[in-house]
Amino acid sequence: MHVSVFDLFKIGIGPSSSHTVGPMAAAQAYGQRLISHGILEKTHRVQVELFGSLAYTGTGHGTTPALLVGLEGEKADAFDPETLPARLETIRNNRRLNLAGERQVDFNEDDDILSRRGQRMDYHSNAMRFAAFNEHNAEIDAEIYYSVGGGFIVTDEEVEAGQADAPNELPVPYPFETGEDLLEIGQRENLTIAAIARANERAIHSEEELESGLAAIWNAMSECIDRGVRDDGILPGGLKVKRRAPEIHRKLENAPPSNTDPLAAMDWVNVWAMAVNEENAAGGRVVTAPTNGAAGIIPAVIKFFVRYYRDPGDKASIETFLLTASAIGALYKKNASISGAEAGCQGEVGTACSMAAAGLAAVLGGSNEQIENAAEIAMEHNLGLTCDPVKGLVQIPCIERNAMGSIKAIDAARLALHGDGTHRVSLDQVIKTMWDTGRDMMEKYKETSEGGLAVNVPDC
Repeated sequence: MHVSVFDLFKIGIGPSSSHTVGPMAAAQAYGQRLISHGILEKTHRVQVELFGSLAYTGTGHGTTPALLVGLEGEKADAFDPETLPARLETIRNNRRLNLAGERQVDFNEDDDILSRRGQRMDYHSNAMRFAAFNEHNAEIDAEIYYSVGGGFIVTDEEVEAGQADAPNELPVPYPFETGEDLLEIGQRENLTIAAIARANERAIHSEEELESGLAAIWNAMSECIDRGVRDDGILPGGLKVKRRAPEIHRKLENAPPSNTDPLAAMDWVNVWAMAVNEENAAGGRVVTAPTNGAAGIIPAVIKFFVRYYRDPGDKASIETFLLTASAIGALYKKNASISGAEAGCQGEVGTACSMAAAGLAAVLGGSNEQIENAAEIAMEHNLGLTCDPVKGLVQIPCIERNAMGSIKAIDAARLALHGDGTHRVSLDQVIKTMWDTGRDMMEKYKETSEGGLAVNVPDC
């Protein structure tokens, strides 16, 4: 199965890849299904049922707004989040939506988006059932979609046909399934991990598409940091969490030139990571890296590298970082999960930390073995991390957790670079352990907000 760099790094809107980007993609796909099946003109109403984690934390994760604009045909990577309030007001006031961007249908949010709490479908916790009804209110079509993390979606039809986890048959020159495969290919072909990833991408995309796509990813990440350190205010959702990144950023900017604080770099990394995740919590434009809940780690670590090691215009290093990180992220996607609803936050922040550590080790001149070691160290010390967002919002502990994950990624890369790549625990073993831990983890610690901080911290 080939997982592209553009699968792992998707430009979209906050606050959650599995609860916002995925549902938006599913809603848009359902509209297209109605068109392709010749059902749209017969449809007078649509209904969406939410199951599992989506039912419990969808409100705090922005699921309903994402579904509404998705049903109107919007795609996450092209949608302007600043237009969202006006769009929602129009839909809610008129009790109508423009299905697939082509047909006005009745829509009453209270009746047509239903949370089935306590009900979980077998394939994945994040399930949505879309249904279309005719003028006589009879159901004429239905499909189930699963939001499996990182904005990825699969349909129930694909699951039943055995295609949801089927290998992607794209003809790439260096297919790999494990970290051991990556190291073996690199040694045999005398290629870096980034070069392996680039060669595989070039089998699918032109050089111009690849370079422009990678540039767009980094530009979106960088712009997200810039907005996050600029915009003050209180984050939505009722927890009254104040944006802290702008104030910390001003303090750092105004520090005297003679400041010799040896940990100043750590402060900058913290503020960059928090800036992204405060933007995400506000529903801003972010990049899944590989998920929205962990979106701040890779941008913060790249920004650290750019500030302290390279000229900002060094696009080759940014490409190397992103391609290396994507190869590592693909291993988690193939062999475990990047979904908090399946693996807890170890699958989100842990994976992002592992990807960032690998990317940093690569651009700092690490060998493939040192890169693999950096990725392994980073995940090893995120094992068991639960997903327990207070009030179902991607704020507490998510924002600070991205800052901590960024620092941990840098530390993992530095530790690996001090060695020669030889180590006792392999990345493959750690990925398997993460997946085993995720499956053993109680459901209440996997994005349902039924355990951990979510129940021990007041939500108002």
